[in-house]
Amino acid sequence: MTPAVGEDTMHPNPPHTTTTTVTVAYAGGEERRGPITMGQANMIRCILRDDPTHINIHDVWPVPEGTTSETVTDALHALVVRHEGLRTTFPHQPGAAPVEQVVAAEGTFTVTVLDHTGLPDDPAAYAESVARAARAGRFALDREFPLRITLLTVAGQPVHVALAFSHAVADGSAMAILREEFAELLAGKELPELTSLPPVDLAAVEASPAGLRKSEASLRYWERILRTGPQEMFAEPRGRRPGTDEEARQLTLRSRRGGRALAGAARRTGHPEATVLMAAWCALVAHRAGQDSCVTAVPSANRFHARVARSVTTTSQDALLHLDVRAPAFDALVARTWGAVLNAYRHSQFDSVRLWEMIDRVTAERGSHFGRDVVFNDVSALPAPLLGTDAQERDDAEHELTWGPPQALPTRLLAFTYRTAPQLHISLWAAPSLFTPREAEGFLSGLVLLLEAAATGDVRMEALAEVTGVRPAERGPDWLRVDGCWVSPDAVREALGRAVGGLPVRVEVTEASGAEPHLTACIACGATPLTPTEAHRALTALIPAAGSGVLAPHRYVLVENPPTEPDRSDAWRRLEIIEEGTGRSRQV
Repeated sequence: MTPAVGEDTMHPNPPHTTTTTVTVAYAGGEERRGPITMGQANMIRCILRDDPTHINIHDVWPVPEGTTSETVTDALHALVVRHEGLRTTFPHQPGAAPVEQVVAAEGTFTVTVLDHTGLPDDPAAYAESVARAARAGRFALDREFPLRITLLTVAGQPVHVALAFSHAVADGSAMAILREEFAELLAGKELPELTSLPPVDLAAVEASPAGLRKSEASLRYWERILRTGPQEMFAEPRGRRPGTDEEARQLTLRSRRGGRALAGAARRTGHPEATVLMAAWCALVAHRAGQDSCVTAVPSANRFHARVARSVTTTSQDALLHLDVRAPAFDALVARTWGAVLNAYRHSQFDSVRLWEMIDRVTAERGSHFGRDVVFNDVSALPAPLLGTDAQERDDAEHELTWGPPQALPTRLLAFTYRTAPQLHISLWAAPSLFTPREAEGFLSGLVLLLEAAATGDVRMEALAEVTGVRPAERGPDWLRVDGCWVSPDAVREALGRAVGGLPVRVEVTEASGAEPHLTACIACGATPLTPTEAHRALTALIPAAGSGVLAPHRYVLVENPPTEPDRSDAWRRLEIIEEGTGRSRQV
């Protein structure tokens, strides 16, 4: 390792701080290349599309007192040599997405050293802010070292390492592994031999016949859910803001009450704590949403196999849990959850490009828009705290709710479980359009109340509102279930009218005996050229930004002019039909 020190002139130094850049050379291993993994492809798709501050990730590593800067850079050097993922770039042509990864045998990386005369009163929060700021700016996948490293020192003495990672080479689990190994290296320990696959070898396994069969099975599993499950969990009048992500504040629960209740419920039911917590989460989400089932993404689910458990790479692909909550009581739901979770985990490896092609095809045929509305990420089993949250501190809170900073929320409800013992430690981001601050606090407190009730006895599902204090969504009398989704015919009419350029539209609900209601849309197109297929295509293109409760009609009926009494359904039915059809490429 040959460090070269030079002044960093790119950024002005803050007061009482000097900045230097240390260049570290590494050599080790061999140059390798091969196809990218399914997880890499999934995250690269997001990297090329999303705001870097949303998709890049960060962590802060504490440095024990008395550690030298050279010891820190030696440890970083050892990690880079040890893990191929940290030496990986993704060559590609401009305008094209990478399909190949290249592992360098040698190269350099830089460490920005910020030396302070003194740190702010909360050094950890300051280090967190430095790491978070480094997420700005898109990583150049084809050439940039995938870590941005800042060493914070006081009078030359290292205190923290603040890092930002490209999500193409690491996820939360990988950051935890690296943090753990960094601490062991600083302590002078020898790291064990690697047992999990590096990314190039993992890609080869995924491309094997068995890996391809697994991917195909995953796509079929997802398609069943997308064709039959609710398309948005929170379908209600105050639902999503059209076409925009919301900014939600972080709400953190620290509760020894919750930790004791979860342990007690697990003992009483005979199921693992993780299963009980998942059942409680899904029960409360579905109850609040007024749904018969809960569809929730489980991002950390795909490291349960030994070959990827400790891989330093990104395995970020959702497991999609679809849990029917129509059980008489909580114990029966817990028993059902175990199998449903395993089924979701087994189907969390897939070709993400093909997945999104399938999602686009299925949602167009169904006339819907699948919303990744709910995300539950349980990282409590990982070896180190993640996302700048030190779960080892403040574990004496009997029951505490604290508000943190806001961040853009591309979903409706996001939760991270950092710890389950001795306290339940969960951070929640809830869309403000759906949850007032009091309702968000009530949701997390309600989760603890449900666990406390389940620790002492079985809980009737019909009593969830009484037990938790959480009330179901309120919908007007015009809302109804259509194709397993909550739908507002008025919202459908308004969205379809916009989609066809303001033409007069009437949406009727037809109910056959023993069958679900169907929607029929009558459109008075006048001299405007229009077909059912064109009307359907225009509406499905608008649905993602159309607000809540919009599902495409099952049938489109085109007439020339609206009736003189456009509010009467029978008046529309007496008009001469120009053309009618489903508008779908697949008949439903």
